[in-house]
Amino acid sequence: MKASCAFALAAAVAQPALAQSSRKQLKTANKYFEQENYRAAIPFYEQVLAKEPNNALALFRAGIAYMSFDKEKASDYIYKAQRLKPKVAKDVEYWLGRVDHLNYNFDEAISHFQAYNATLKKKDTRKGALAQLIQHSKNAKVQFNSPKDIFVKNLGPTINTSFSEHSPVISADDKLLLFTSRGENVTGAGNTNSTDKGNIASDGEYFEDVFEAKRIDDENWEKPRSLSGVLNGKGHDASIQVFDNDQKMLMYRQDENGDIFYSEKAGGDWTAPKKLNNNINSKGFESDAFITPDGLTIYFSTSKFSEDNTLDIYYATRQAGGDWGEPKSVGTTINTKFDDDSPYLSKDGKTMYFSSRGHNTMGGYDIFKSEYDEIGRKWGTPENMGYPINTPDDDTYYRLSPDGSYAYLSSYRIGGYGEKDIYTINYIKNAIIRGKVFTKRDSTVIPGVELVFNGTQADKTALSYRDVTKPVTGDYQVSVLSGRTYQVAVSKDSKNITTEEFAVPISTNDSTVIEKNFYVDYIDTTSQGMTAFKKIYFDTDKYKLRPESIRELNNISGILKANPGLNISIEGHCDSRNTDEYNMVLGQNRADAAYNYLKKNGVAETRMVTVSYGERRPDATNDSPENMQLNRRVEFRPILKEGDTMPVMKPAASAPAAPATAAPLQPGKSKVKLADGTKVKTKVDEDSDKVKVKAKGPTGEESKTKTKEGTIDSKTKDANGEKTKVKTDND
Repeated sequence: MKASCAFALAAAVAQPALAQSSRKQLKTANKYFEQENYRAAIPFYEQVLAKEPNNALALFRAGIAYMSFDKEKASDYIYKAQRLKPKVAKDVEYWLGRVDHLNYNFDEAISHFQAYNATLKKKDTRKGALAQLIQHSKNAKVQFNSPKDIFVKNLGPTINTSFSEHSPVISADDKLLLFTSRGENVTGAGNTNSTDKGNIASDGEYFEDVFEAKRIDDENWEKPRSLSGVLNGKGHDASIQVFDNDQKMLMYRQDENGDIFYSEKAGGDWTAPKKLNNNINSKGFESDAFITPDGLTIYFSTSKFSEDNTLDIYYATRQAGGDWGEPKSVGTTINTKFDDDSPYLSKDGKTMYFSSRGHNTMGGYDIFKSEYDEIGRKWGTPENMGYPINTPDDDTYYRLSPDGSYAYLSSYRIGGYGEKDIYTINYIKNAIIRGKVFTKRDSTVIPGVELVFNGTQADKTALSYRDVTKPVTGDYQVSVLSGRTYQVAVSKDSKNITTEEFAVPISTNDSTVIEKNFYVDYIDTTSQGMTAFKKIYFDTDKYKLRPESIRELNNISGILKANPGLNISIEGHCDSRNTDEYNMVLGQNRADAAYNYLKKNGVAETRMVTVSYGERRPDATNDSPENMQLNRRVEFRPILKEGDTMPVMKPAASAPAAPATAAPLQPGKSKVKLADGTKVKTKVDEDSDKVKVKAKGPTGEESKTKTKEGTIDSKTKDANGEKTKVKTDND
């Protein structure tokens, strides 16, 4: 009991001391908060919350402070504060809207902004700003729901810190990165106890310094080196651009509200920066600039001509004496009543990239691009670069790599290291997927298998890619958009075998090759018949049977006679050296040649059907004489009823001797009407060496083709009356 009393007494004494300590910490935190020194305020709010986790005011203000460093924690704190004390602040609905917007909860953000708007009087000037914020959320919802196929990658902790990194500048050889940081390695960072507080700015963060880092490989950088030396001024210093073969640098200095300077390379270092002339710099705020590759024009951001001190983009050209002339606005198509900043032009000067708080921004700064109209001599309507290049927060300093294949930008987004980080922007490219299809039963390849890769783009637009495994090898190859999962439908003879998921990793180049084999439950019921029935081949533009074809036809007739229940499809094919109409007729003639021979050898007509595929089902690509020969063929396919399997075939009793010559074909004239309405007339001379084909399509297109001894003489006229003549020796 004595111990309990002593504990109670100690607790009673400690309670006022604890409360007094919390009040002191809260007072200090609030002082920094009012100064918008949020980084300094957060530790004191956290000390209060460690003792009083339900202190609504500390939660609310800490949440606002965290919005620049941790969006998700900011949301948790502000929402908890409102649950504990619904009227924790008059503007709590406004801040709930802000934090929801940053966390991609756009509908909720709009509702909170509207709720706050309802508390304001009709003539309150804040209503205009709220209307703009509501529009930002609407814009963001549209962009977020229509994403681009773009891969955004953080440069990593070697470059980025929990502080702000921005203004990336890349050398012409893509091996050296200059950037700006407010991190702990800036000049004077460790001297915060001195009278002038070292390198601490009014917002409690370090002043900006310029750093450089050398590239190790595609993924890694060496430890950054500060260029503070002669480049370091009294306030913020920022990298802007290197030009003239990387021997000169544009940079920003916090001088007279902010001006543009330049420095030159001297040995391995930079000379003391010099200010650009008064046509560029003013008593206003000049924030960023870009000199075109020819060195004759500078584009820059300035508040000099703005009534409300917002930034606009201007340009000036070099005069005869070599200095910059009078500035001119890029026009109201680009410039808005909000900040328009950070101009950057493509190498050809036809595309301007810039950052803006106006136009249809998702919130804060967004990256926009505008194309130059050379006829009208003006910049076109800016286009928002879209999500995920842009986010609900600030996205600035878009800079293309030297070869233009990717870009850098600075952004504060979820998943970063703290404040603004530097990212690379890569457009997602295609990847080649190739492989074979095997049977699970015995791991043999299956030719003639159709693979269809079905997926979606980032904006949910459907994607579909198809290929069929090649004869003999069973190879397939498709080029698909990378960075997504595909449903791969595997089928044979129009019957689905299986559907599998296949995730294709992101590729940012067009040379990525991925090997993917499929193993499926499939038994080829026609393999025995197809092995027994070999293909026969033809000379260019001919349908005469070769001697080796006669031998194979004799074998086929023997097999058919030994298996009276077996029927076959005789399928004619061609290479691609003539028109589709002509090849359909030629393929039919080849199928008929085999049909007529088998009929003459005693195979009943009712057991055989013929079909022509022309050039539409190649065995190989028509890119060499050897491959074209593989396509000039006739195939024999057993005909099975639905659900039947291939019977075990008896071998031919005895193959008849081959005749000395091929069975003669019937010369004369023929007329054919194809399924699409095309009419084809054919005339064959007595020796079958000369063929004339006339074709007339359903929409008026015509073709006339004459072949003689391997030579093709063709004339065509399309539906628009345009004529084409072709004469070639196919041998």
